Amino acid sequence: MKNKQILVRNVPGHLQAWIERERARQCLSQQEFVLTVLEQAAAANLALEMPLFAGEWSPTVVEKPMPACLPFRFVDLFAGIGGFRIALENVGGRCVFSSEWDKYSQRTYRTWFGETPEGDIRQIPPSSIPDHDILAAGFPCQPFSIAGVSKRKSLGMAHGFKCVAQGNLFFNLATIINAKRPPVLLLENVKNLQSHDGGRTWAVIKQTLDDLRYWIFDKIIDASAWVPQHRERIYIVCFDKDEFRQRPEFAFPLKPDGEPPKLADILDAEPDLKYTLTAHLWTYLQEYAERHRAKGNGFGFGIASPQGITRTLSARYYKDGSEILIAQGDGRVPRRLTPVECGRLMGFDERYVNRIAVSDTQAYKQFGNAVVPRVVQAVASEILKVLSDGLLKKNGCLLKRAS
Repeated sequence: MKNKQILVRNVPGHLQAWIERERARQCLSQQEFVLTVLEQAAAANLALEMPLFAGEWSPTVVEKPMPACLPFRFVDLFAGIGGFRIALENVGGRCVFSSEWDKYSQRTYRTWFGETPEGDIRQIPPSSIPDHDILAAGFPCQPFSIAGVSKRKSLGMAHGFKCVAQGNLFFNLATIINAKRPPVLLLENVKNLQSHDGGRTWAVIKQTLDDLRYWIFDKIIDASAWVPQHRERIYIVCFDKDEFRQRPEFAFPLKPDGEPPKLADILDAEPDLKYTLTAHLWTYLQEYAERHRAKGNGFGFGIASPQGITRTLSARYYKDGSEILIAQGDGRVPRRLTPVECGRLMGFDERYVNRIAVSDTQAYKQFGNAVVPRVVQAVASEILKVLSDGLLKKNGCLLKRAS
């Protein structure tokens, strides 16, 4: 370059022909056309950084991320109120089948999504379930939860895989997986799943998934990075070995950047007075907590700080709200969260929490049993990176038919 002029020698013939053809089409001089091309290249940036070559004529390789959105089909089993569905639709999925046996959850699901899930999964022939790319399921967790196991033991009831009513539903799920062979499984359960029955329950689940020929990834994720609630759940992501011959490079999501959410973000300014505890209930909770403190136990109510996070919202919250109480100042009796606040605490958007179609009691149960859509969405985004990469490696081009 000299005096802001560029001299290019030995331009290949095909490039000369292209320049002549395009400049004539656009009615530009050769100089005007070349400058236009350079300006467009500079504006587009082309994901390149100067200098264009590192070392001795060694091109700089720029890694480009896979697209975050890839159209796919999924089924929503043990659907609850649709937390999986919200998350998967947010990343480009289309739900082709849903199943949920609880009539109140069906009502909420119908209000939110315009369709009623199929009922008892034990009565659904796997052949009637459409083909799909991702099978999502929050299979029943009560038989494997700490609270559920303690309650069942005290009542002399079976738990885990001995609980025919709920525990064995995992094997119904395994039957569907074996019949439909979805490329990806996205499962969620309580943290205690791994330690239940001395680890034997988790060992059976992993062995079953391995026998079905799936690569297995699992991680306990605390939702407190996405919502203002301490909520640890195990997420299990599996890839079909027949589709993914080598173990995929899947990684669970990192915590989102920025300030963590806090309880104050989801609280109503003027909640209905009916959510304030009665004086009788408040006295009982304080006396109950004091008795257990005297015995060295940790049981009792919890007053949540608006600038912090809450304990885990449970399905029993409707009983007294004791695990998450909100102080009201001036010596007033505390209150429980409203159902709408519970929905926000779980990460459901306003378009859903403002359309609650069931009683407060049922709403508390539903949100306490739900998945956190924002966590599921973060996990699903990582799954899509694997699917996008696998699809391109397998086919080369997405739409061009292989020769």
